[in-house]
Amino acid sequence: MNRRQLLGAGALLAAVAASGPVLAAGDIDRFSVVVRGKGPDVILIPGLSSSRAVWEPTAKALEGRYRVHLVQVAGFAGDPAGANAEGKVAARVAEGLAAYIQAKGLKAPAVIGHSMGGTIGLMLAARHPGLVGKLMVVDMFPNLAVAYFGPAATPEAVAKSAAEFRQQIETAPQEQFVARQNQTAAMMVLTESARKAVVDDSLASDRKVSGRAMEELLTTNLTPELPKITAPTTVVWAWNKASFAPAEAFGGWYKAAYAPLAGAKIVRIDESAHFVMIDQPAAFQAEVENFLKG
Repeated sequence: MNRRQLLGAGALLAAVAASGPVLAAGDIDRFSVVVRGKGPDVILIPGLSSSRAVWEPTAKALEGRYRVHLVQVAGFAGDPAGANAEGKVAARVAEGLAAYIQAKGLKAPAVIGHSMGGTIGLMLAARHPGLVGKLMVVDMFPNLAVAYFGPAATPEAVAKSAAEFRQQIETAPQEQFVARQNQTAAMMVLTESARKAVVDDSLASDRKVSGRAMEELLTTNLTPELPKITAPTTVVWAWNKASFAPAEAFGGWYKAAYAPLAGAKIVRIDESAHFVMIDQPAAFQAEVENFLKG
């Protein structure tokens, strides 16, 4: 942490101390925020190895009526790793955002998180329920391991597979890694013209941060924490004709996954892959508007 960051951390922690428990200094060095617009506060959190740029259309649509806080996780999409050079990523970013909300005096902000950003939003809303006004989770399960390995996988098997995912991300030869990112983008983004930006963000990310974050996501089960969430919650999920199961099956999985969260609204957006805001911007924005007005 350089001198400017150290002074900023001290000021932020002093502000937090007046309104709640002091969090570790490193937690506020785990992300950066760009603030645009005026009005009620909306926090936008991107996913694994993504930049805040994925939220650009959403931010443009909102900033005339809302104050938008665009988060970027340190170590992703070209940003220095900062405190994310070690330790948990998602969980510590969630704690840092709790400190940020308190220090900035945000009153019950709406939180929208995509993928890993959704996990961070769930952590924030469950562990600091008084700080979140409403929550939208975009295409993310509270227990990602079930989606990857099935419900019968033991914790030991999940841990082993998750560690292998981390090692692959960290150590794959560059040519192989680039090919894998292109293959992944082809599955996660239906809009061909948008895939390069997604791949570029991934390639510009610190592989050790991305690897540890992926391992953390696969070994984190937030299901027991869902009942702690008091914020009205909307879960948006994507489906398209290339999906490996019928929409009804996917819908059933999402409803079951979020059943412990009373009143959760489950919303399907068709003809979209994982990056819903890219593949179906109009439909996604309509759901965002409904969510914010509800």
